[in-house]
Amino acid sequence: MTFSVHGLPVARGVAIGRAVLMASSRVDVAHYFIEADRVDAEIDRLRAGRNAVVEELHRLHLSVAQMRPNDAPHELSAMLDVHLMLLQDEALTNGVKHWIKDRLYNAEWALTTQLEIIARQFDEMEDEYLRERKADLEQVVERILRYMKGVSSPVAPPTTPRRKTQQDLLLDDTVDVPLVLIAHDLSPADMLQFKQSVFAGFVTDVGGKTSHTAIVARSMDIPAVVGARSASQLVRQDDWVIIDGDSGVVIVDPSAIILAEYGFKQRQGDLERERLARLRHTPAVTLDGERIELLANIEMPEDAPGALKAGAAGVGLFRSEFLFMGRHGQLPDEEEQYQAYRRAVLGMEGLPVTIRTVDIGADKPLDRALKEEAHLNPALGLRAIRWSLADPAMFRTQLCAILRAAVHGPVHLLIPMLAHGSEIRQTLAQIDLARAELSARGEVFGTVLLGAMIEVPAAALTLPLFLKYFDFLSVGTNDLIQYTLAIDRADESVAHLYDPVHPAVLQLLARTIAECRAQGKGVSVCGEMAGDVQYTRLLLGLGLRSFSMHPAQILAVKQEVLRADAGKLVAWADQVMQAEEPALLLTKH
Repeated sequence: MTFSVHGLPVARGVAIGRAVLMASSRVDVAHYFIEADRVDAEIDRLRAGRNAVVEELHRLHLSVAQMRPNDAPHELSAMLDVHLMLLQDEALTNGVKHWIKDRLYNAEWALTTQLEIIARQFDEMEDEYLRERKADLEQVVERILRYMKGVSSPVAPPTTPRRKTQQDLLLDDTVDVPLVLIAHDLSPADMLQFKQSVFAGFVTDVGGKTSHTAIVARSMDIPAVVGARSASQLVRQDDWVIIDGDSGVVIVDPSAIILAEYGFKQRQGDLERERLARLRHTPAVTLDGERIELLANIEMPEDAPGALKAGAAGVGLFRSEFLFMGRHGQLPDEEEQYQAYRRAVLGMEGLPVTIRTVDIGADKPLDRALKEEAHLNPALGLRAIRWSLADPAMFRTQLCAILRAAVHGPVHLLIPMLAHGSEIRQTLAQIDLARAELSARGEVFGTVLLGAMIEVPAAALTLPLFLKYFDFLSVGTNDLIQYTLAIDRADESVAHLYDPVHPAVLQLLARTIAECRAQGKGVSVCGEMAGDVQYTRLLLGLGLRSFSMHPAQILAVKQEVLRADAGKLVAWADQVMQAEEPALLLTKH
């Protein structure tokens, strides 16, 4: 009987194939007390398990390095690095030893107990990306438990013959039937094995749009649906499954008619990707001659080649905080940061690179001075530029590294979450101090354009102040929407109210674009709206001429740009902005 399961679409396209159920990664854990003289032995057992997993991940890391770039994107290597760092996290290892020594728990019980404690800390984090790193921690612990129990990796293609059904008759007998993976969750190591196997797509019960499975799926351009809740329990081994990565729907045991319909959609999607690929070298110019700048958002220097391959006109957002994450208090020094920024600048081959200073909060793991007091709302606390100004030495270290990297190519310096004139003046003072420090040391450094993020309503309402001091502005729509509508994107009970086209949001956005254009200052949007094709025409109508997005989204947005007449969109965009329900007008255009 045909039925469907709904989840989150995280990687475009359609995959059709037989279901391969991944064995549950959950390992049954025994709970018992040990004798005092067994403490050292239990700790040794735990250490052996951890070391074995470290060695396994190192081997996988080496195999990734030896693979062709198209077969193993850098995101996968980065995720393996995250797991290796978590394995060596003192908060994990010391906590487990505490439960063994002081409570006399057996090693497995101690490990899962400490996991629950750290997992709660992740749950309290405001940042969605960091909160979802809890899944990485859980997978690290699962791998240790699997080793201690002698259970092998759960990812493997089936070895038993498949049964023939009427759906098989729709496929060419000379072609192997595709396989799709259904799992509760997938770790980076699992993803590597998944990439090396025959799977055409995957579905997971858990995960969000910024989970590692989603990130890797997008980088590999593999159709995927995450957060499908009980999919792994509802789907049976060898069922026919359709994965619609565009709508987030998983169709199980489809009829011949549905199968044929999605087969056609799959072929159309392949043709569409081929057509988009031919647009790579086509200038992004509207029908009425408006030149549009399509930039890339990147997290690491190694992302630069992918941005170039996608046809990016530069980097509109280098999220420098990814260099700071998972280092257990040992933040990167100036030389390490300089080398990273230098690689990104050189990797863009003369195109501009916009580096945002570290956008992190006091409640995040990389903060060297984690506060004991509770933060009732971390989103409104010591984060982004507030955190940088609270640690001037750290801030100047980053500024010096960025200024030095500017010698190697055009660099724009972007400051996040500014809201006050005093913050602006303090920031500019720190930049001057960084330049003075480099001069005193005899270091060569370059000039940079200075920009500010508009992600707080207060900033959007005091634009003359910002334009007095900065060369350009970049609108972070993710936070601007959250702060304007007082919506926590991570809270499922109010997530449906998170609305990019709410009239208040659109008015702030339009105001920012218009003011910048009036004063001849650059303005871009670097939030999720920039890479979502359903908003491309609206943003063009509001006057936006610079978009920054994930490299994988550039060609699709470029196609929308090429089909648009920007001048004719102005009146329609104004109607959308003034409407009580803008989303309705958006879908009709």
